[in-house]
Amino acid sequence: MEAQQTNEPMSEPKRKINKKFLLVFIVVALLGTIFGVRAWLHGQRHEETDDAQIDGNINPVIPRVGGYISEVRVHDNQQVNAGDTLLILDDRDLRLRLEQAEAALQAARSSLGVAEATTTASQASASATGANVATIDAQIEAAKVNVWRATQDYNRYANLVKDHSITQQQYEQALAAKETAERQLQVLQQQRNAAARQSGAASSQTSVTNRQVSVANASIRQHEVEVENAKLNLSYTVITAPAGGFISKVPVRAGQFVQPGQSLFSIVSDGEIWVTANFKETQLSKMQVGQPVTVHVDAVPGVAFEAKVASFAPATSARFSVLPADNASGNFVKVVQRVPVRIEFTNTKNPNLQKLRPGMNVTVDVHVKS
Repeated sequence: MEAQQTNEPMSEPKRKINKKFLLVFIVVALLGTIFGVRAWLHGQRHEETDDAQIDGNINPVIPRVGGYISEVRVHDNQQVNAGDTLLILDDRDLRLRLEQAEAALQAARSSLGVAEATTTASQASASATGANVATIDAQIEAAKVNVWRATQDYNRYANLVKDHSITQQQYEQALAAKETAERQLQVLQQQRNAAARQSGAASSQTSVTNRQVSVANASIRQHEVEVENAKLNLSYTVITAPAGGFISKVPVRAGQFVQPGQSLFSIVSDGEIWVTANFKETQLSKMQVGQPVTVHVDAVPGVAFEAKVASFAPATSARFSVLPADNASGNFVKVVQRVPVRIEFTNTKNPNLQKLRPGMNVTVDVHVKS
């Protein structure tokens, strides 16, 4: 008999699982899970950024007066103290201006002396004319009495001459005495008017001279200010350090002409440094002033600096740019903005702080939850 053919499929051999591969996969998965969990937990308690730099005070050296440099007393990278002499400008022109101002002040003071002397003379003249007016007034009163008496005598003699009780000569003498007294009164009144006009002129002259004294005093004050201004400008020819620190590159030399307000070089202050970190706006929700910060500086590897959050900028960095973005034209693209955060060092006794310079790159880690 022929052997019956069976249609049953042959079973495939089972694949063997590589135990080493499985072990490696489990280890990698476990490590990834641990790393992911740690990263998530770290992200819940920390905010980090490497968009940060060391910052500090940089003081420009700017002359207040123009002139030619006669002496440069500093060099590149030199350490100076506040008040140290940096540059000296040629001061000959300013010294001449000071002498001119002092001469003008002396002339103004001389003018004041003349005005005061004139005022004294005017006051004396006014007093004399006033006394003269008073004297004439007294003489006028006496003349009026004489006129009254001469008039009374004349009236009596006029009645007596009608009945020939007196001679014609006596009558004429009484008439002459009356007319003489009236003429004297008229003369005195005219003299009084002239004296009054002289007194008024003297008073006006006194007022004028008093104003001249005021003008002279104002002129003296003006020239005193000019002298002080000339002295101040002369003092500006010695340019001193506005603060202590390190000199940047000194590009000026003796004989060079500088303009007022021209920035010559800078002094990097050695007193205070801090970190300016630019965090994304999405990182600020948990950040607060006073939170501890760990700072790592690229120039000082392996050293962790202790710091704290000091303040937040009132606007984003883009708002302070020369050409801030304006998205009102319809082509708006949302870009995550960065906000500058000031971070100050807390351990000021760390000797490594002496190695830090403004502009160095750093990485900051803010502990939003301790």
